[in-house]
Amino acid sequence: MKPQRSLEVGTGLFVLLGFAALFFLTTQLPGSGLQFGADSGYRVTAKFDNIGDLKAGSPVSMAGVRIGRVEAVSFDANDYRAVATLRIDPQFDRIPDDSDASVQTQGLLGGKYIGIGPGGSDTFLKDGGQIEFTQSAIVLESLVNKFFANFASKGSEGAAEATASGSSEEGK
Repeated sequence: MKPQRSLEVGTGLFVLLGFAALFFLTTQLPGSGLQFGADSGYRVTAKFDNIGDLKAGSPVSMAGVRIGRVEAVSFDANDYRAVATLRIDPQFDRIPDDSDASVQTQGLLGGKYIGIGPGGSDTFLKDGGQIEFTQSAIVLESLVNKFFANFASKGSEGAAEATASGSSEEGK
């Protein structure tokens, strides 16, 4: 009976360790929304025509360095644009106020994040400020649809030209 009991305890500990690892990895995902500790830094907003699948908790980076996170994503009913509220870490308080923000993709199938490109102004973003220059997300499905629509229209034009040139040669 003793070996059976130790096997059960070992299996239980293994499963418990697995759940702990799963919880840890879940909290490390950009869109998990779980945050430990108090929020610090300052908030700025940016309006986009299309944010793709950007979620709260996604990183905000500048020159490849994580400088904050997306705190919230909402919709502005007045101008029909998506509004991303960004929480910038306090040590990055010298970002020019004419900087631009764009929604970018991590890798080929990765999640979305906001990349900030530096401006040249002598004044800096403050709490409650807004990034005016934005570039929306590139949605892969719309690019594929445009490609095939363009390909199909060129194909039908080429067929029409071939038919027209074929009928004109027959008349000769």
